[in-house]
Amino acid sequence: MQIASHTLGCKLNNAETSAIMGDFRMHNWEISQSSDGADVFLLNTCSVTNNAEKECRQIIRRILRQNPKTFIAVTGCYAQLRPEEIASIEGVDVVLGTKEKFNLHELFSSFEKLSVPRIYSSPVEEATEFHLAATADTDERTRAFLKVQDGCDYTCSFCTIPLARGQSRSTEINHILGEARRLSSDGFREIVLSGVNVGDFGRKNGSSFFELVTAIENDVEITARIRISSIEPNLLSDEIIDLVASSKKFCPHFHIPLQSGSPKILKLMQRRYTADLYRARIERIKELMPQAGIGVDVIVGFPGETDEDFLDTYNFLHDLDISYLHVFTYSERPDTKAISMNHSVPSQKRKERNSMLRILSEKKRRDFYCRQEEGIVTVLIESSQENPSHEVETCEGYSENYVRVTFDPGSVPHDADLVRARLGITNGESVHGEFLQIVSRRATHTLLPILQ
Repeated sequence: MQIASHTLGCKLNNAETSAIMGDFRMHNWEISQSSDGADVFLLNTCSVTNNAEKECRQIIRRILRQNPKTFIAVTGCYAQLRPEEIASIEGVDVVLGTKEKFNLHELFSSFEKLSVPRIYSSPVEEATEFHLAATADTDERTRAFLKVQDGCDYTCSFCTIPLARGQSRSTEINHILGEARRLSSDGFREIVLSGVNVGDFGRKNGSSFFELVTAIENDVEITARIRISSIEPNLLSDEIIDLVASSKKFCPHFHIPLQSGSPKILKLMQRRYTADLYRARIERIKELMPQAGIGVDVIVGFPGETDEDFLDTYNFLHDLDISYLHVFTYSERPDTKAISMNHSVPSQKRKERNSMLRILSEKKRRDFYCRQEEGIVTVLIESSQENPSHEVETCEGYSENYVRVTFDPGSVPHDADLVRARLGITNGESVHGEFLQIVSRRATHTLLPILQ
């Protein structure tokens, strides 16, 4: 029996798909890289995209054209929020909510197509269990994303994630340590600590995210370098910043959502920090780690955002020593507070503001990259191509401070996965790297299923 999958959305979704696939593997199923001929197809959905339903329909139609007998299971955030919509898509056999997504084998003993689709979706308040999950980032399988936290207790007025994933929850520190050790011993050179609100780890268990990163820092069996995924500024404490600054294991790279530099808009968004606190976090990072990479999430076109409010955001970001932006155009989401707010921003103005910030992001990235010239960094090779003679023709990866580095053809040994390099000139999108030496060679990965 073969199962194939497709994941929409974030790295957390990818990690959870990997965990579900691992459960099928434990039941002696073959994991197929192609949906053609698969007995079961799992679609893990996202609620962030504007076209969630359209995207689901297109994927499902394609699968059923290849094999009309494929059993179609749909889960993920969109499945929790709109189960009836998904069940109405022709060809869907089962819709699994957030609580049920890991229970497919418990719910079905056989996977014959159904004449009437079934929905297993509990109220999101019942999603209280935490399921460990990890996934490889690319085909090169050198970086792994490790889920350490799920859900969110925040009530940001634009966000559906708490409605789709439930309350904030996590597991014990020793469980995370065990999985990080496993990933390290399996040859992964970088582990990204991931979650919906990763800085909220452990709050309900009597521990904290700082205790987790301290335990990882002190664990000699965890040899991979560690990167922290997106973390809220109010949860990025001075002690976490200090630990990263003194660490040889944690990467000097932070991704910190801002969403708006306007105090008025931050309040309307119901964010839990001020622009002044955000600025203080950036300044402390740069004081201790001048070469640190800092990414920022920002939303344009939120209801009530005037030209003056947008300029507040633009000028705030312009003056900050940051490395790049992830710019999102606000879009209305059902069941959120923001959808009923007055003073909607016209779509054309939203696009114009998005374009302005994307140009600013390009300038910030180029400036950051230019300041790396002649620096010595360690690069995780994430993409390479060989010719028939096994000579590497293209090779690129990311440094510990998240600089994209490209190498001359043939300059990096084909089996290298972590290398030292001297940085040179940038073209704005990447920095040329001069290969210096191999730090580690590519390992054979198994990424066995997580049992918890």
